[in-house]
Amino acid sequence: MTESAESLFEQGIEQYKAGTSASELIPVFKEVCDRAPKSSTALTCLAWLYLLEDKPNSALKSAQKAVKLTPQDPQGRVNLALAMLETQKKGVRDHIDEAIQIMMLSSDLKEEVQKNLEEGLSRKPDWKNLQRVQKWLFEA
Repeated sequence: MTESAESLFEQGIEQYKAGTSASELIPVFKEVCDRAPKSSTALTCLAWLYLLEDKPNSALKSAQKAVKLTPQDPQGRVNLALAMLETQKKGVRDHIDEAIQIMMLSSDLKEEVQKNLEEGLSRKPDWKNLQRVQKWLFEA
C-alpha cells in the first residue's frame, strides 16, 4: 500500500472500531482499494462492510479479489463464504474447510476471525448466515 492509502486504511479501521457505520465507511475503503488495488486486506475489509450493509454482490466481487491475492487469509475466505451464502452460490464448503485448515496453523488468526464474527453479530444480530458460518468454524 502507498503511504496515503495506508494512512486512509488506518483511519478507516479506527473509525470502524469507534462504531462508525459500514455505510459511512464503504467509500473510505473503496478509495483505499482504488489507491492500492493489490491490497487484499483492504479488499477483505470492503467485502465485510458490504456484507454488513446487505450488498452481497459487491461483497462477493471484493472477497473474490481478496482471496485471489491472498488465498491463505482465513478472514478473506470467511467473507467469501458469507458472500456466496448470501448470493446462493455453490462452493461455500471449500472456503470454510480452507479457513479451518489455516486457522489450525495459527491460533492468532483463529482468535482474530472469532472476534470479527462476534463483532459482526454485535452490529447485525440476526445475521443467520454469519451464525451458520460461526458454527461451522468453531463448533466442528
